[in-house]
Amino acid sequence: MAQSNWEADKISTKLSPNVDASKDFTFNEVGCLRASTNKVVCCHFSSSGKLLASAGHEKKAVLWNMDTLKLRSTLEEHTSLITDVRFSPNSMLLATSSFDETVRVWHADNPSYSLRTFTCHQTSVMSLDFHPANKDLLCSCDSDSEIRYWSVSQGICTKVFKGGMTQMRFQPRHGRLLAAAAENLVSIFDVDAETCRHSLQRHTKPVHSICWDQTGDYLASVSKDSVRVWTLRSGGDGECVYELCSNENKFHSCVFHPSHPSLLIIGCYESLELWNMVENKSMTIPAHQGLIAALAQSPATGMVASASHDKCVKLWR
Repeated sequence: MAQSNWEADKISTKLSPNVDASKDFTFNEVGCLRASTNKVVCCHFSSSGKLLASAGHEKKAVLWNMDTLKLRSTLEEHTSLITDVRFSPNSMLLATSSFDETVRVWHADNPSYSLRTFTCHQTSVMSLDFHPANKDLLCSCDSDSEIRYWSVSQGICTKVFKGGMTQMRFQPRHGRLLAAAAENLVSIFDVDAETCRHSLQRHTKPVHSICWDQTGDYLASVSKDSVRVWTLRSGGDGECVYELCSNENKFHSCVFHPSHPSLLIIGCYESLELWNMVENKSMTIPAHQGLIAALAQSPATGMVASASHDKCVKLWR
């Protein structure tokens, strides 16, 4: 993993004016979106970084124009809270999952109705993701740990198996692996062989969030008391290579910084933890007035988004 020049005691942020400025790295709040009248629990950038989708307890997804930081449109068909939202890579398609037991596929340019509604889940759908290479493949998981593959073009379920409950994410770029969290276990599935290649078992508390780095070589997993980073390079055995334990602030969400690959951003209650894994240095930044339920990043723009129970999405760069 590449090492950045970031140092924990030399980070510049508008929210921490006493910290010395660094020539190498800054992390500033650049926008605040009043995203909802209720808790926001998920967000995701389009591949271009020009759109941001956010959603949560208000039962609707909101699309934001990142050039103007203005609301672009709302997606309203779900009958219960939305648990996850994801854009299809290099596409205007996006999908949402919900406690109403459905997965819906939308086109950002035609937000008034969903293109597909998948209804085979028998309980709350907790997470979903598009495959990075096979644009027709959408995956979702529910609270009974059931994982389903969907064909977007045909509108049918193509595969069902067990192993993911809280969150699931395809490996970036080629999408050979699928990471899925259930309780305190993260399972790594081979997408083509339909087998579980690794069981990442060192968490003692339930895993809330997982994320890949941009190369697909590393996976981070977050429980309230710890963050672990695993190596999954070609032929790797899923070894835990970095670990950070929480002190007073409980961890909840995570994302790799879009341009500093050794920096992991962790969402906590009211604050962000910036952790340089290689140097094992971290810094806490006040950020929200509630739990930071989700984080997203855009390599195209260098932007990071934080979604919170305080009903806001904040933007950082």
